[in-house]
Amino acid sequence: MYKPNTMDSDYLRVAAIVPQVNVADCEYNVNSIIESAQKASAEGAKILVYPELCVTAYTCGDLFAQSILQRKAVEGLCEIKKVSADLDCIIVVGAPIKLDVALYDCAVVISKGQFLGVVPRTYITSDDKKWFSCGVSSERRIVKIGVDEVVFGNDLMFVQNGIKIAIEIGADMLAPIAPSVNASLSGANVILNLSATSEELGGNKRVKDIVKNMSLKNLAGYVYVSSGYGESTTDLVYGGRAYVAETGKILAESVPFRETGDIVFADLDIELIEAERRRYSVFVDSKAEYSQNFIEIEIDGFSLKCECDYELKRYVEKSPFLPGNEDKSKLCAECVEIQVAGLVRRLQFTGIKNVVLGVSGGLDSTLALLVCHKAFEKLGYDYKGIVGITMPGFGTTGRTYNNALKLMTELGITQKEISIKKSVLQHFEDIGHDANIKDVTYENSQARERTQILMDYANECNGLVLGTGDLSELVLGWATYNGDHMSMYGVNSGVPKTLVQELVRWFAYNSKDESVKSILIDIVDTPISPELMPADDKGNIKQKTEDLVGPYELHDFYVYNVIYYGFSPKKIYNLARTAFKGMYDDETIKKWLRVFYRRFFVQQFKRSCLPDGPKVVSVSLSPRGAWQMPSDASAKLWLAECDKL
Repeated sequence: MYKPNTMDSDYLRVAAIVPQVNVADCEYNVNSIIESAQKASAEGAKILVYPELCVTAYTCGDLFAQSILQRKAVEGLCEIKKVSADLDCIIVVGAPIKLDVALYDCAVVISKGQFLGVVPRTYITSDDKKWFSCGVSSERRIVKIGVDEVVFGNDLMFVQNGIKIAIEIGADMLAPIAPSVNASLSGANVILNLSATSEELGGNKRVKDIVKNMSLKNLAGYVYVSSGYGESTTDLVYGGRAYVAETGKILAESVPFRETGDIVFADLDIELIEAERRRYSVFVDSKAEYSQNFIEIEIDGFSLKCECDYELKRYVEKSPFLPGNEDKSKLCAECVEIQVAGLVRRLQFTGIKNVVLGVSGGLDSTLALLVCHKAFEKLGYDYKGIVGITMPGFGTTGRTYNNALKLMTELGITQKEISIKKSVLQHFEDIGHDANIKDVTYENSQARERTQILMDYANECNGLVLGTGDLSELVLGWATYNGDHMSMYGVNSGVPKTLVQELVRWFAYNSKDESVKSILIDIVDTPISPELMPADDKGNIKQKTEDLVGPYELHDFYVYNVIYYGFSPKKIYNLARTAFKGMYDDETIKKWLRVFYRRFFVQQFKRSCLPDGPKVVSVSLSPRGAWQMPSDASAKLWLAECDKL
C-alpha cells in the first residue's frame, strides 16, 4: 500500500475509539481512555474521538448531580491532559463540566499537555434536560478545569494548516440546521460527533445513514463514535457504534458489541474534501447566509497530517466508475436508461425513425446496438429501422464478424454487409500509399471509409448515424479524427470502457434469450481491438488496444481522479499503487500514467468537436461546458512530475 510521507500527504488519520467503561468509575474509565489513546497514537492517529460523557459513562443518571462525581471527572481530565504531553495527537473526550451553577454535556479537547477548549452540547433532549443545560451561547466564556482556565463555547474551531475541526454532540446532528452545518459553511472540513445512542432494531442503519448524509451535506469528514460496553443495561443496551465518513461515503466502521472496546482508524483526504467543495457552487453560495464567526484555536506542537511511514488506512476504489456488488444490477439499469432516454429524445425531436450504426462484434458497437434496440422498444418503432452495417476490413476476425451477424439476427434488425477492402485499396492507389506499409495511413483510411459509408447510407435511408465510441477512447484520443470519432449522436460518449464491459455483461445476464446471452458473454471475453491490422496466422486478433495504450482499468482510474478531483500525477500514482497492489508494479503504473497525460493533452483537439451525447457517469468530456480545455495546452508540468516519480 501507499505510504504517505511528509512531502505530499493530504491525509488526516483519525481514530474513533469505543473504550471500556464502568458507570461512575472515573478512574477505570480514564485508564481505559489513556491506554487506548496511547495505542491509537502509536498507529499514527492525529485526532482521537471518544463517546459522549465517557469519562463518567453516559448512563449515570441522577449521579451526575453528585459533586464527587463531577470532581473526579475533572481530576480524570487532568490526568488525560498530563499523559497527552507525550502524544502527537488531539484527544477529544466527553465529560460533564460545571460552569457557574449549570452542568453541561461537553467535549473536552486536549493536546500536548493542554486543554485547548471545551465544546458544550448545543441541543439537549428531554431525557437529558434533568441533568444538563443547553449549550447555546453567543458569548466567549471561560471554564476552570483544575488549575486551567479553558475557553468554553459551541463556537470553537480547532485549526492547523487548512485543517479545521468542529464538534457537535449526540442529537445535535438531528437538528434541522445542525451545528455542523454552520461550522462547515464557516470553513470546518472535519466534524466530530461524540454520541451515546442506544441499540434498537433497525436503529443502526438509520444512524449510519445519518452519518453518511451529514458528511455529504457538509462535504466534510465526519467522525461519529457512540457509547459501548460497560454502560448500564438497566433499560437500554449500547453497542459501541463508530463510523468515519467522508463526503457521503463510509470509510470505516466499528465492530459492535465488543467487550474489549474498539478502535476504528481511517485516513481522511483533506484535498478531496476541498475539491468536492469547489465543485459545488451551492456550498460556496450558502456561506453568506449560514456561516458564523467561530473562535479559531491553533493546534501547535505537531503536524496533523500524516507524516509517518504507515500504510494508508482507507480503501481506494480501483474501479470508480463501476457499481458496487450490492447495487450493481440497479445501477447498470440506470446507466442504460440514461443512454436510452438521450437517444429517445433525439429521435423524437428529429422525427427520424431509422438509425444507422456500424456493428463490429466489439464491445462499444454492441452496447450502442443494445441501447438503440431498447430505445426503439420504448418508442414502439419497428426494429427493422435499426440498420446494422458490418464492414469487414483487413483486420476483421471471424470471431467478431460472426458475433456481429448472430447478434443482429437475434435482435431482428436490418443487416447490411459492405466490405471496405476494395474501396480502401482504391483509396491507397488514389493517394499514392503502398498497401504493404501498415502505418497510421493504413489504419485511419479504414476508419474513415467506414464512417463515410455510415454517413452516406444514413442519407440514403433518412437515418441518424449512431456513434459507438466510449469515454475512455475520447480521453486517450483512441479514435480516428473524422472517422469513428464522428457521428450524429454519440450514445456511448459518457460511458468509460470498464463500464461498457459491465453493461454488456448486465445485458447478457438479464437476457431471456440464451442465444443472445451466449453471444454477449463471448463479446465481453473478446480482446479489445480496432481490428485495423491483419490477424495472426491462426486468424486471431493481433492488434490489442490495451497492449498499445495501456489497461483501460488504469486509464479509467486516472481519468476519474484527474478530471473529477484535479489530483496531481504524484497523488494519483500513489493512489494507484494502493488500489492496484498485487496487480501492477510501480513501473507499470508509472509508465501508463505518463502515456495517459501525454495522450490526454495532445488529443484534446478531437474532444473539442465532439458530437452530442449524454453524460452518464460523474465525469464528462463534452466541450459544451463539462470539460473546456485549449487544444494547444502544454502537458509539461504534468509530465515533469511523472518523470520524478
